[in-house]
Amino acid sequence: MTKQNILLILYLCKKLNMKHIYFVVVCSFIFLVPGFSQAYEGSIEFDKKKQKAILIDYSHSQEAVENAIIRRIEKQGSKAQIEKGIFNKDKGFVVFKSAFVKDISDKSMDYIVKLERKSRKQKEETTLYLIMTKDGENIMTAPDENTVDRAKSFLNNLLPEIEEASLELQIKAQDETVGKAEKKCVNLSEDQNSLENKIKNLQADLEKNKIDQVKQQKEIDYQRLLLEELKAKRKDQ
Repeated sequence: MTKQNILLILYLCKKLNMKHIYFVVVCSFIFLVPGFSQAYEGSIEFDKKKQKAILIDYSHSQEAVENAIIRRIEKQGSKAQIEKGIFNKDKGFVVFKSAFVKDISDKSMDYIVKLERKSRKQKEETTLYLIMTKDGENIMTAPDENTVDRAKSFLNNLLPEIEEASLELQIKAQDETVGKAEKKCVNLSEDQNSLENKIKNLQADLEKNKIDQVKQQKEIDYQRLLLEELKAKRKDQ
C-alpha cells in the first residue's frame, strides 16, 4: 500500500466518520510505510551547552539524509558550513548562517544540523537534530509554536528528497562497482597478453634449447672423436 493510497483512505474514513477503520489505517500508515517517521522535540549539546532541538529518525544512511537536507536548504540560497577540526567539539555539525528557509519561517535564522547513525550495525538508521537560533538565542527556549510546527513539518516532508539522495548514492556506488569490474577485466586482458607473450617467448626458448642440445651433442661426439684419436697415438699400445 502506497503512502498516497493510505492518505486517501484516511480522508474517506474521516468523511464517513469510520473511527475504528481510521485507527487501523493510522496504525498501518505508521508501521507499513517504509522510512516513515514523525519529528519530535529533544536536545543535543552544541556551542558548549545543551540546546533544545527538533529530532527525527530516518531509515536511510547518514550520507543520504545529510545530502538531502543540505540540498533542500541550499536551493533556497544558503550555503552550508561544516564544522571541522580535531579539537572542535562541534565537529560534524552543519551550519546555515542567517538562512531563509521559507518552509519554516520568513525570517532569517541560523539552522544547525547534526546527523548521527543509530549504531555501527544500523547503517541505514539515522537521527537528525535541528537547532534553530536567532541572534544567538535558541528559538525553542521561548518557542514560537508556529515556527516549531513548521520545522517539524519540514522534516516530516523531507523523505522524498532523502529517497532521491539515497538513490543517487546507490547509483554512484553501483557505477563505481561497474568501473572496478571493468578495470579488473582490462587488467585480466592485459595479464592474458602478458602471459601469451611469455608463453611465446618460452616456446621460442624451448625450440632454441632443443636446437642447442642437438648442436651440443654433435660437439660432444666431435670432442670424443678427437679424444679417441689422441688415445690412439699412445706409444705403449
